[in-house]
Amino acid sequence: MGASASTLVIACGALAHEIVALRRINQWPHLEVQCLPAELHNRPEKIPAAVRAKIQANRGRFASMFVAYADCGTGGLLDVVLQEEQVERLPGAHCYEFFAGSAAFAELADAEPGTFYLTDFLATHFERLVMHGLGINRHPELLPMYFGNYRRLVYLAQRETPEMLQAARAAAGRLGLEFEYRFTGYGELAHGLRRASEGVMFWQN
Repeated sequence: MGASASTLVIACGALAHEIVALRRINQWPHLEVQCLPAELHNRPEKIPAAVRAKIQANRGRFASMFVAYADCGTGGLLDVVLQEEQVERLPGAHCYEFFAGSAAFAELADAEPGTFYLTDFLATHFERLVMHGLGINRHPELLPMYFGNYRRLVYLAQRETPEMLQAARAAAGRLGLEFEYRFTGYGELAHGLRRASEGVMFWQN
């Protein structure tokens, strides 16, 4: 069976809501989305192999494939896999960068290197992914080990809702960090998916 005319987006589960929303808003029915577990962010060394497996499982079924991950802590290993598989990904080091925009994120990082970032997904699932995922709920003594060098929490918001803002403030309180709010919307994620939907790869500029 030949490949369809659609594009497969292999995405981090933490981006599922935003990608589905962009697909609907921009009327990209030809984009099919398959997500990997968001929990992989706690084990970034497993991301490259998981992405490769997803690519190989779908090889030949789509006209093209695109990976909606940044490097995400893989230390360049994801790029090695993608070069071998000839598949493009979102630019940047992590989702915080493409939500905020590269220039704005660089300014945030320069102003305070000790910054912990939240997106809508992380604010919503903070207890499960951070407090439980890192074992802090069971061993509170781990909190200063993980977060002792942080000074502030910056919430990079994709949606403007009182509930999300309250959840992010509560997360900063749990970690004992100063709180800062930045509304980013979908940032450069929208640009990346648009290029993928049009079949334009980042190296083609």
